[in-house]
Amino acid sequence: MQAECADRASKTKRNDSRSGKMLSRHQQGWGVEQWAAYLKDKDIPVLSATRDIFQSLKSQGKEAPEFSPRELVEMVHDDPYLAVKLLIEAERHRSRRLGKETTTQLATILQLGSDELYSLISRSPVVNVDHPGWKAAVSTAVMASSIARAWSNFRADTSPEEISLATLLSETGDLLLWHFAPELPTAAIAEFESGRANRTGLAQLNTAGFTFRQLTLALADIWQLPQMISQLIRGVDRPRTHIAQIAIDCARHLTQDPDNPALPFDIDNISQYIPGVAKEKLISVLPLSDEQKTHILAGQQGE
Repeated sequence: MQAECADRASKTKRNDSRSGKMLSRHQQGWGVEQWAAYLKDKDIPVLSATRDIFQSLKSQGKEAPEFSPRELVEMVHDDPYLAVKLLIEAERHRSRRLGKETTTQLATILQLGSDELYSLISRSPVVNVDHPGWKAAVSTAVMASSIARAWSNFRADTSPEEISLATLLSETGDLLLWHFAPELPTAAIAEFESGRANRTGLAQLNTAGFTFRQLTLALADIWQLPQMISQLIRGVDRPRTHIAQIAIDCARHLTQDPDNPALPFDIDNISQYIPGVAKEKLISVLPLSDEQKTHILAGQQGE
């Protein structure tokens, strides 16, 4: 009976945590600096799908050395939580006096080693993304990362993987709040859907007092992320940062509605930073049907 009561209490605690009831009145008044200080040392989770993949490999008797680092990158690419966790850990391992900054997912795995990657995943808390807004935040980050990498390749960038990683980490503040303080992003979504705010950032500012991008930047500073990644996230006025930002905007529009009328404008914007590449080619990387891609192109031609 005691064990049953303890189990029920544990489940209630987990449910309260996800619903945002763990926020005190004091916490509800926190600004971006307090939230960054609160989150900086939290044990970042991994997606349940990530844990399942690696547990499945273990159950098949496949040890880490059987996979090349590049194969492991493909396995972890769809988990923005793991991406930031790996980068923080890799930077801790790196010699700040002699070592080169870690700016790609491949570099994080090479820095840590396959065995440490397996160990890091196995001892991490697991998160089940169970809210539509949360799922949209994760899918937006992953989709934006893939789009940014493809567009960077068209531009013949020196390291499309850097832009891809920075794009994947650009929504870190939002994603961590969904796990540790879901009341805040939930309130921002309600504000946006009510029509009181016509932009996501404004909805966050109205409800939390700061934008979740500001929280991402504050955490990047506290964690001392590599300078190149921080600059790309921050949006220093260079073509590479514009590619990352437009990819995020485009992915958000796609997540909201595959027929979003803002998409032709996204393509028009990105074409300014990747000159000489046909708009058909820029559109081709979007995860859409041929009919939807044709519709976006028609919107371009109708300008």
